[in-house]
Amino acid sequence: RAIVRKPMVFLLDEPLSNLDAKLRATMRTELTKIHQRIGTTFIYVTHDQTEAMTMATRIVVMKDGLIQQVDTPQNLYLYPCNLFVAGFIGSPQMNFVDSVLVKEGNDYFVEFGSEDTKTRAGVKFKIKLPAEKNKKDCLVPYVDKEVIIGIRPEHVHDEEELLEKFPDGIVEANVEVTELMGAETYLFMNCEGQAINARVAPTNTARPGDKIKIALEPSKIHIFDKDTELTICN
Repeated sequence: RAIVRKPMVFLLDEPLSNLDAKLRATMRTELTKIHQRIGTTFIYVTHDQTEAMTMATRIVVMKDGLIQQVDTPQNLYLYPCNLFVAGFIGSPQMNFVDSVLVKEGNDYFVEFGSEDTKTRAGVKFKIKLPAEKNKKDCLVPYVDKEVIIGIRPEHVHDEEELLEKFPDGIVEANVEVTELMGAETYLFMNCEGQAINARVAPTNTARPGDKIKIALEPSKIHIFDKDTELTICN
């Protein structure tokens, strides 16, 4: 009935929320086809990030009634403006690790796993950041300060060839839970008290209780201001 009236804008408020998972996926496709066919603007409200990412051409991410970021689905995923957007977009969500940013010579590192973040006593892991992370000297004000690093599960690797490819990002973690999803496996790990999840190949043989080496892909690391939660670099 709404379509035959030919309105200039369609307002949809969680239209698929009461459907089962299979029908919801089917209706996402149908609504996308309708949008392409009639070419009218749809304003679509949803709490389901899958609906937003698969259906939208632009997404407005809101928190407590305030707009956090407006962008394309791909840009929201790759370049979140703050900690909330980074954690909201993506499933499993981005890993967040409390760290300290340090500088040695011309190189920048993030350190974590120490008992004392102020003195960095007993630091276990140090990851070297690529030079491009310091565009416009954005890291300079944060040297020797606490920051939050973020990395998506698909950028955490356990394959031997990738451990060799990213030697600057290797850490050790204890596997707590594994979830075989068919085409991929999720590893839920503990790394010196920090929770890290990885999306790895289904051939992975890690089991709960194993201690394994993983590589955090340095170029894919996001860094956030711990106080403002805004993105420093990504």
